Amino acid sequence: MADKLTKYQIRHIEHVKNMTAKAVHEYNMIDDGDKVLVAVSGGKDSLVLLEALAGFMRYKRVNFSLEAIHIDVEDVGYLVDRDFLMNHASALGVKMNFRTIEAGIENRGKKAPCFVCSWHRRKTLFEFAKSNGFKKLALGHHLDDAVETLLINMAYHGHVSSLPGKLKMFDGQMFLIRPLILLTDKDTHEYARIKNFPVLKKPCPYEDVTKRTTARKLVEQLESIHPKAKFNIFNSLKNIDEEYLP
Repeated sequence: MADKLTKYQIRHIEHVKNMTAKAVHEYNMIDDGDKVLVAVSGGKDSLVLLEALAGFMRYKRVNFSLEAIHIDVEDVGYLVDRDFLMNHASALGVKMNFRTIEAGIENRGKKAPCFVCSWHRRKTLFEFAKSNGFKKLALGHHLDDAVETLLINMAYHGHVSSLPGKLKMFDGQMFLIRPLILLTDKDTHEYARIKNFPVLKKPCPYEDVTKRTTARKLVEQLESIHPKAKFNIFNSLKNIDEEYLP
């Protein structure tokens, strides 16, 4: 990152931090005394999440502790810069944990590789969080992810559901939280560009062959018809007129 930021860059950084704080409060994501674990994949969204939450913690609006974890899935083939993750977390005053697993991609049968990888990563995240006393597990999903998930679930599975800002797990023993839920992919991309976050050393070989890619293209088509389509779809999840449903 350059030594001197422009006014635009400063405003954008503040926008991301303010929207993260707004989401934390709006969805009541973090309480005093919470231990929060941030899942860091190494991609831009998780790096933005880690930095935004570390900044939020320093404001002392809510007293909580923060750690991060990276799950390395050996048989998937993507690669991150572990030294960067460690140094970046250290500079933020956050402990970075690492775990290495195998997802059994070659023996997945008819299941999609992203589903298998995600299932194993989530399992490891839950086990680590539960065994180390973390009440909240923070994931880097943003508004675009929520809209795409809604369209996927409607089109492929026939039900209306998405990515909630806060989700109770294991009868309330743990909560998934998504502090970037009010931010767009464009917001996090620009933040990462300003901060000069590195890209993955080796991207996931399966990332371009998913239903999410198709959903993303559909959202782009809808935005070409109406510029606010993405935001309206997201807000529609909070404005359901049940009397007008079949």
